[in-house]
Amino acid sequence: MAKYYVRTFLPWILLAVVSGVDDLAGALTGLVAAAVLLGDDLRRGHRGDALFLEISTCAFMALLTALAFTVPGSPALDYGASLAIGWLALTAWATLAAGRPFTEGVARRQVSEAVARTGLFRTINRVLTAVWAGSFTVLAVALGCVQHWAPHDTALLVACKIAGFAVPAVVTARYPDSARRRASKAVAGGVPR
Repeated sequence: MAKYYVRTFLPWILLAVVSGVDDLAGALTGLVAAAVLLGDDLRRGHRGDALFLEISTCAFMALLTALAFTVPGSPALDYGASLAIGWLALTAWATLAAGRPFTEGVARRQVSEAVARTGLFRTINRVLTAVWAGSFTVLAVALGCVQHWAPHDTALLVACKIAGFAVPAVVTARYPDSARRRASKAVAGGVPR
């Protein structure tokens, strides 16, 4: 599952790395990566409703690229990291509100349609998306503060980003198995769910 998340977040990773050198190049690199990955997903037959995060990523990268091209010295570009993570937070919360948690789109690629229709699958993905949304929200605020008060503290920016992604990544790696074990014990013990 980890490789699917790395692939899904690749445009954001490229944006973060390349923007450290040049804002325009970072935005353009993120846009190209997002468009190529979305095109590949559509070509492979993935449904549009399972690609909400990928579509949102393309939209953000297009807006950021347009800003970087048209207003290269924009102060908003100084807050690129917090804006990007804030966009991810809004996207994650929106998918929850719409009843289509973004993690479901990633997870559907690895399970049968029968598993994807279960209540347990949907519950796991609501929890995982909420964890990512909460982490993105906290991370966006933290990055905004660092970018405002210590914009040249690269080590602190990197530490925030690592923590902001590591926590939900660990939960994503461990929680589904734990939830499945608890559900199996409940069924085996005759405990209603």
